Amino acid sequence: MTALPIRQPVRIIGIDPGLRRTGWGVIEAEGNRLVYVACGSVEPPDGLPLSSRLLAIHEGLAAVLSDHKPMEAAVEQTFVNKDGVATLKLGQARGVAMLAPAMFGITVAEYAPNQVKKTVVGAGHADKQQIAMMLKILLPKAEPPSADAADALAIAITHAHHRQSTALRLKVVGI
Repeated sequence: MTALPIRQPVRIIGIDPGLRRTGWGVIEAEGNRLVYVACGSVEPPDGLPLSSRLLAIHEGLAAVLSDHKPMEAAVEQTFVNKDGVATLKLGQARGVAMLAPAMFGITVAEYAPNQVKKTVVGAGHADKQQIAMMLKILLPKAEPPSADAADALAIAITHAHHRQSTALRLKVVGI
């Protein structure tokens, strides 16, 4: 009789990009078990030019990545709103949020906001209160300091639940 391989926990960072506040949340997934590690947000000072804000986001995320050493990363996809300029600026913050883990050699998965809500709450149009309530159940030790940090934890949870199918999709397309 051969012993089954012991599953190693996978450390995952979820990132909720934003120019004013980029939320981050780190969890460990071992099979179906999720363990809270840390969360917070990177908040560039108000009044900085766009390039300096992006640099601050990058430096803040690089510090988090260095401190917590995640193995995988997940970022929320940008939804297009009515203000095209705001959408483009958010896209730039999202680019930085994807670049930082990539510079550490970490693969980055992307999830639509509705997929995150559906995974965590069970409904694709859940509100922030419902997400916060489910986070207390799924990660009882987590006390996110902001909605952005809570969203980042939800993104990490989504990746924990979908990482096998995401890895398979990447393998199929040859990445």
